[in-house]
Amino acid sequence: MAFNHLPAAMHDALGPLSVTPVTHSVPMAKNHRPGQPPESGGSRPSPAMILDRLAAGAGRAARITHTEHLPPRSGTHAIWPDRIRPEVISAIEKAGIAHPWAHQAAAAEHALDGESVVIATGTASGKSLAYLAPVLSTLLDGSEAPNGRGATALYLAPTKALAADQRRSVKALAAPLGNAVRPAVYDGDTPVEEREWVRQYANYVLTNPDMLHRGILPSHPRWASFLRALRFVVIDECHTYRGVFGSHVAQILRRLRRLCARYGADPVFLLASATAADPAVAAGRLTGLPVREVSDDASPRGELVFALWEPPLTDLHGEKGAPVRRTATAETADLLTDLTLQGVRSVAFVRSRRGAELISVIAKERLAEVDRSLPKRVAAYRGGYLPEERRALEQALHSGELLGLAATTALELGIDVSGLGAVVISGYPGTRASLWQQAGRAGRSGQGALAVLVARDDPLDTYLVHHPEALFQQPVESTVLDPDNPYVLAPHLCAAAAELPLTEPDIALFGPAVPELLPQLEAAKLLRRRASGWHWTRRERAADLADIRGGGGRPVQIVEEGTGRLLGTVDAAAAHTAVHEGAVHLHQGRTHLVRKLDLEDSVALVEQADPPYSTVARDTTAITVLETDTEIPWGQGRLCYGSVEVTNQVVSFLRRKLITGEVLGETKLDLPPRTLRTRAVWWTVTEDQLDSARINPEILGGALHAAEHASIGLLPLFATCDRWDIGGVSVPLHPDTLLPTVFVYDGHPGGAGFAERAFHTARRWLTATREAIASCECEAGCPSCIQSPKCGNGNEPLHKRGAVRLLTELLSAAPPEPNEPTTPDRPTPPDGPATPDGPATPVGPATPVGPTTSNRRTTPKD
Repeated sequence: MAFNHLPAAMHDALGPLSVTPVTHSVPMAKNHRPGQPPESGGSRPSPAMILDRLAAGAGRAARITHTEHLPPRSGTHAIWPDRIRPEVISAIEKAGIAHPWAHQAAAAEHALDGESVVIATGTASGKSLAYLAPVLSTLLDGSEAPNGRGATALYLAPTKALAADQRRSVKALAAPLGNAVRPAVYDGDTPVEEREWVRQYANYVLTNPDMLHRGILPSHPRWASFLRALRFVVIDECHTYRGVFGSHVAQILRRLRRLCARYGADPVFLLASATAADPAVAAGRLTGLPVREVSDDASPRGELVFALWEPPLTDLHGEKGAPVRRTATAETADLLTDLTLQGVRSVAFVRSRRGAELISVIAKERLAEVDRSLPKRVAAYRGGYLPEERRALEQALHSGELLGLAATTALELGIDVSGLGAVVISGYPGTRASLWQQAGRAGRSGQGALAVLVARDDPLDTYLVHHPEALFQQPVESTVLDPDNPYVLAPHLCAAAAELPLTEPDIALFGPAVPELLPQLEAAKLLRRRASGWHWTRRERAADLADIRGGGGRPVQIVEEGTGRLLGTVDAAAAHTAVHEGAVHLHQGRTHLVRKLDLEDSVALVEQADPPYSTVARDTTAITVLETDTEIPWGQGRLCYGSVEVTNQVVSFLRRKLITGEVLGETKLDLPPRTLRTRAVWWTVTEDQLDSARINPEILGGALHAAEHASIGLLPLFATCDRWDIGGVSVPLHPDTLLPTVFVYDGHPGGAGFAERAFHTARRWLTATREAIASCECEAGCPSCIQSPKCGNGNEPLHKRGAVRLLTELLSAAPPEPNEPTTPDRPTPPDGPATPDGPATPVGPATPVGPTTSNRRTTPKD
């Protein structure tokens, strides 16, 4: 077991342990009359008309593989609980909301009864108002206390942008209440001179898990009066707290509950989630408390037209002569340009920071050819911008100054983007829940909207645009998190002990893994047991031991070489792939080349340039089985789950031509290897199975390799993960299994639950993998089925037909999945969504640290 940036003693003491095996709306949304569908908006063109215009170009209609129409839906009203203060109801009415929806009133009732509650309803269904009504009423009561702050509330958002947006909304809604409600944002952007005022006087503090972890909890004596009066903790977009990040947040919330109890408070938790499977179970796992569920969405919904869009094949050929489709980036830039020319306010959601910048640049160039005033109406929005840049873009969105925006998931969560007519999603965002979250950004005023999913040239996207039932006839995923992961739990035990000595009663709060970890932390001289409990023993800050977003260390600063100007930052764990020497880096539409990456000083030196290409890093991976927890027979082969150690190294990068994606060349890199101890699922096959599948030794490596690539691409359909949260390895003869083996592993220390989910859904997962490969139109393999652009072996060897035969043979003896839920014939598609996540991070240097982006085999290269 190892931790990011922990003292060496902790690494030595803990050793290689194994791990025991959800949208949002703004309060000012208009409530429509009961029983009536939301009306379409004035002169705005209908979603179908907007789509027809987009499809009017040459060959464009053929790119639409499916169109799903979600009709408008009427709403059901209720009345507010009589315990809500009349002044608050009056303020809500002044905001234009005459009556609450039934789910809003129900959630408020639970909150006032002192019950923690999760509101899991669709996009723009008024979840914010559902928790704000009881919170504002309680704060108004508290304002009448002698000190003017007899009640406080804490709001947690996964992003700074969402917290800032919510402060604007709360301030506007509570304006008629005068100074009774004093909202304030407390995050890394809050000026030092304002922080003391927030601690002493604000009664509605909006922050994020990072600041709660590093700033508020370690300084709890300075927050004593706030914590003593804490009545509500609002956790917005709680479905985003999944995987390792969600596990960290779960432990942060337990630390918060512990300190609140120390000050005599027992706050009620109010959670807002996208439509998700088992929201009460996920919310309970996150908070450690019983949580009531409100999931019957009583709000109206505007018409939504959802199109699946596959870019066309080009005349170009990629690796091994494979046909290449036009990139989703280029296609999305075209659609954003056309929507801007139509005057339709739009957001294009892009998975990467680089992609958001590139789409913005391309759209600006094409708009300039039509009208020189139009490029300023389009911009990019992503994490890594400086605070003042983010605030300016958010304000431009609200004012309508911007007509088109290319954004990462930093804008996905809950931010009020009223008036959007269309959303373009560049590549499947990783989960169905996140897909609906992004689609729900449009039409938030109750009007009709268009959503377009543009497929990337990879197995998952290709599968989805040709299997629309996988999107529109399947429920959203369950949220996966594991608070008992010792890689997560141990640093939070240290942080908790630094806040207040740990005592025996705390063991139950932090979970069943605590008794095993405490002796190891003592042996590492991180904690010391005394009569009063376990104490933190070191001078450094214990909170710095846990990197809750898996960044793997301090961020790498991106500095302009000639001027010394700070352009932004990138997570340390992503530095090897994002800002290696020779990498192309985009910032605010300007292209830079990385001249030097200094890992020791965490600095990447760049200079402005205009190369005609983008860059993609490649890596190699090796894997060792540490312990097999569970295994079941699949015919003569076996399906296994357990602990592994992964060694990963970025070895080179490709230069790809802009727009077309054509490979221009490959450059070797000399970066240190990084290791990771994590959890994995793997399957083996025997000689007899290979004979039955007609897999001879010459094609065995290629068949395994192809099956591995495709299975990684399809796993996000079955586990709540992004494909960058997982990695893979395939080996014709693995030294630990002594058989041909394919591994898929979690890209996070100690695991994140994704490989375990894959183990339990293996039959359906590998069936979809086989179908995705078999149904692809290519002859011998392409990016849409078995090729990976980041394959450290250069997609060599790959054997498409061998992979199909191998998976067919394996699945012929696969046992049924007794615990898997059956799929309804046709459930109503969820209105709201979930995550995204940000991309997973690569593993860290020398010791097991953060995640890896590898999905490559490990046989030695020639």
